[in-house]
Amino acid sequence: MKNETIENKNYTFPLIVLTGLFFMWGFITCMNDILIPYLKNVFQLNYFQSMLVQFSFFGAYFIGSVVYFFISKQAGDPINKIGYKNGILIGLILSAIGSALFYPAAVLSSYGFFLSALFIVGIGFTLLQIAANPYVAILGDEKTASSRLNLTQAFNSLGTTIAPLIGGYLIFHYFANEAGAGSVKIPYIVFTIVFILLALLIKFSRLPRFFNESDVEKGAGALKYPHLIFGMIAIFMYVGSEVSIGSFMISFLGLEDIAGLSSKDASVFVAFYWGGLMIGRFMGAVSLSNMKLLRKRLIMLIIPLIAFVIIYLNKGQEIAFIYTIFLILNYFAFVLGKSLPGRTLMIFALSAVILLFVTFFSHGKVAMWSLIGIGIFNSIMWSNIFTLSIAGLGKYTSQGSSLLVMMIVGGALLPLAQGAIADVIGVHHSFIIPIIAYLYIAFFGAWGYKYKKVI
Repeated sequence: MKNETIENKNYTFPLIVLTGLFFMWGFITCMNDILIPYLKNVFQLNYFQSMLVQFSFFGAYFIGSVVYFFISKQAGDPINKIGYKNGILIGLILSAIGSALFYPAAVLSSYGFFLSALFIVGIGFTLLQIAANPYVAILGDEKTASSRLNLTQAFNSLGTTIAPLIGGYLIFHYFANEAGAGSVKIPYIVFTIVFILLALLIKFSRLPRFFNESDVEKGAGALKYPHLIFGMIAIFMYVGSEVSIGSFMISFLGLEDIAGLSSKDASVFVAFYWGGLMIGRFMGAVSLSNMKLLRKRLIMLIIPLIAFVIIYLNKGQEIAFIYTIFLILNYFAFVLGKSLPGRTLMIFALSAVILLFVTFFSHGKVAMWSLIGIGIFNSIMWSNIFTLSIAGLGKYTSQGSSLLVMMIVGGALLPLAQGAIADVIGVHHSFIIPIIAYLYIAFFGAWGYKYKKVI
């Protein structure tokens, strides 16, 4: 792989630019959790129909990645030819177009139009994922790739944390009196502008150019690596379970035997779920770095302490102390993980399984908080699965990345499956779907990633 600036080892500025990108796509992705109950009410949908929001958005990842994979199979990896920077620019332009289409969709009050707009945004995000994730991974030592990706994903989670608060306020309160589906018009026009500004920033920024013109491989060489195949299934399970939980949380917290909250009030607690990912990813960036152990442990204690103070000042003593339980458990999970990506992934997945069983068999605040608490254990899963899966792929790294992004289709299919089950047996017991998914992720963290021998 050629590198235009290989002699320059300071990648701070490129990481800052990419961090802004990760933040923005986290924000937009989590807005789907607000759109689902909003559009469900506007168009009088059942659970299965409302989950078509996630099906359209994450289904685009699958279709976009399949197209990308077959192009790379026949003609060589596109990203290796055009460069990571150009791949990111194309992704941002497509995302801006999709966001802009929300305005006519709202004017026409067409659910199908909304789904089409979400599909185009998803196609744009597909290219962003294929280009940006491995780009972050190769901006430095491969041994600390998980640490860097966890750091950028932490800012992605900052976006997912803020989105329910801002999106919930704008859609359920500030623009609530707009006719039909009009509440989403202005927010998504703003998103369009932000995508365009990000594209201009990246266009005129001097970023390292990683590309490969002379050694572009055709064929499906990435599939020769068993650990990549296991990782593809793990990504499917992770994204599917993460999205399912977020998608159903407002409906779940609205149940009378759980919390009986309105959509507006429940959206605040969705922010706690996604905020857990942010806290855990900042801790993961430290845990999986090459810092000295004492410094590492100290910083990892400071991060949850800051989180506690912020929650205490904004939400009061009771909520702060309840959430602290999960912060403490998360810290000890990192300690048990011993800064090993696979081991840490297994421990976090098993923690999510335990919390889901508590949710499944309980009611009231116990069920409510055990579901919310899963967010902090989701934190390092994407980054660890991704980096473990592409480790050692060499010239097949971008192709492997496209295959992993293809499996984001789990975010389309598992919520749909959970929606179908929820229509039959209720929302509460539909969480059997993510339980199964997390058990597989635990397998990948324990054994699946180790099978690196080429078939």
